[in-house]
Amino acid sequence: MSKITTSQTIGPFSHEAWQWAVDACIPGHLKTTGETVLVTGNIFDGDGAPINDAQIEAWTPDGAALEPEQLIPGFRRVPSGADGEFSLRVSKPDAAKPGEPLMYVTVFARGLVLHQFTAVFLEDDPGLADSSILNQVPEARRATLLARRTGDGQYHWDIRMQGEAETVFFDYA
Repeated sequence: MSKITTSQTIGPFSHEAWQWAVDACIPGHLKTTGETVLVTGNIFDGDGAPINDAQIEAWTPDGAALEPEQLIPGFRRVPSGADGEFSLRVSKPDAAKPGEPLMYVTVFARGLVLHQFTAVFLEDDPGLADSSILNQVPEARRATLLARRTGDGQYHWDIRMQGEAETVFFDYA
């Protein structure tokens, strides 16, 4: 009986195997009836080196209703680039619940035996102080979940897999 788990069997071929989902999420083809938010960032390993072969998957449950024509409404999957860069354009509902994440993120990358789960909040969300999720995170680490505003509808958020400024990752039960 094999002791290899399903998360260990993807091998080095995730970019080719998952290309269909990336193609379904091309920003220029986003069909939404609402406002969008662009979150750009970089993903880094524990030594601070960019990870150039990660897959970043995002779910925006509240935004899904605004994307009825999308192949998978509310879903994005993007590979990281040569310098670990990634870009996610997501729908932002008009009636977004204050204190709720803009998106839930799953990270797949080399060296990960099991993918990691995190969430992204917008730093200018007026409900952050009352967020039931953020209030479970030690105050000193909450900043790792905040996307910083860089322009109108644009934010920057980095993912750090390990180290002093490691992004908060969640276990779901």
